[in-house]
Amino acid sequence: MTNNQAKKPEIVYIIQPIEGENYKILHDEAVALIESAGAEYAGTIYQNVREVNPATYIGEGKLEELRERLDGLDLTVLFNGELSPSQTLNISKVLDGKKVIDRTTLILDIFALRAESSEGKLQVELAQLKYLYPRLKGKGEALSRLGGGIGTRGPGETQLETDRRHIRARIHTLEERLKETERRRAFQVERRKKERVITVALVGYTNTGKSTLLNALTGAEVFTKDALFATLDPTARAFEIDGVPFLLVDTVGFLQNLPHNLIEAFKSTLESAVHCDLALIVCDAAGDFRTQLNTTLDTLRGMNFSSPYLIVMNKCDLEEAQNTEAPHDAVFISAKEKRGLETLKKRIFQALEENFVRATLFVYYTMEGKFAPLRPLIYEQKVDYTDDGTEIEALIPAIYAQQFREYRKI
Repeated sequence: MTNNQAKKPEIVYIIQPIEGENYKILHDEAVALIESAGAEYAGTIYQNVREVNPATYIGEGKLEELRERLDGLDLTVLFNGELSPSQTLNISKVLDGKKVIDRTTLILDIFALRAESSEGKLQVELAQLKYLYPRLKGKGEALSRLGGGIGTRGPGETQLETDRRHIRARIHTLEERLKETERRRAFQVERRKKERVITVALVGYTNTGKSTLLNALTGAEVFTKDALFATLDPTARAFEIDGVPFLLVDTVGFLQNLPHNLIEAFKSTLESAVHCDLALIVCDAAGDFRTQLNTTLDTLRGMNFSSPYLIVMNKCDLEEAQNTEAPHDAVFISAKEKRGLETLKKRIFQALEENFVRATLFVYYTMEGKFAPLRPLIYEQKVDYTDDGTEIEALIPAIYAQQFREYRKI
């Protein structure tokens, strides 16, 4: 292959177990995950699973059918669920040695592709090693089959071929480095509280348009793409409503059956959502928003999330969203078309209004010197100058309200 020739994308065939009513949603997500990893979807074989086969999960009869179907084809097989190490190796053996990966491996692979910050890379590597460590069963062929997802990203076979002691040491090192970043992040949270910075977090399913909404509200140019986990690292940007500044934080997206190791590894990143003043749970109005909402809330509640939240139904410009029966208190928007953003801003401010006191202040000119140190604490909505002093219609942060008692106009 010459340098000018593009590398051919990996081709992936799906084994989709049918174990509940949501298997179609899981399958559609798997196809999207494959495409997000830069691979091509080749097809699917479905199998009802009434009882899990301990050796091959779905039974060798169906695997033999698949072997005949894929005979002579160079592709990777994705089992859209989680496999044990022995099941992975046994399925590969039945399929004439084809590479077999499971859903978790694929998601980890995409995270490795998307992580750009040093913290994000540390978190992904830690999640990969924690997932792969119990799956190490010796060296050689068995290890190489367990050591990669789509392509060759991630910790790689060279690192995985070291002994368990070295991998444990690497895990310990990564955990210590991430603890340091958690301490820095906790310091930032405390500093924001002291500086009365009100934080609004964008949370929700992956690919519901959180980054597009961040761009629309703040004028930022955060990378966006119609793909699962297009952005992985947290992003914070300032924006204003009625002259009051807020901090808008974008977070990593959720997914059904998101690997536990990833949730654990990215807890520090998700702290901004857990400790926010308000969360915007962004759902795709043209998709299965109920699953998206329930998955997001279950994940957040598992992290002791208790902040107020608004449900934001995005992509309402799409035809598929026209008949959506969303919760009555949801806000409908199109971040891409910038529709409904003013309504959303009003709802955000209403949800956070308890943080402020609306008041009319009157400052006699003779008291300007005394009032001057307090003035930066308020958000002035309207100012009138009279013969005797200055009249100010203001929003006062509730924590400072008592300091303005003598200036409030009755």
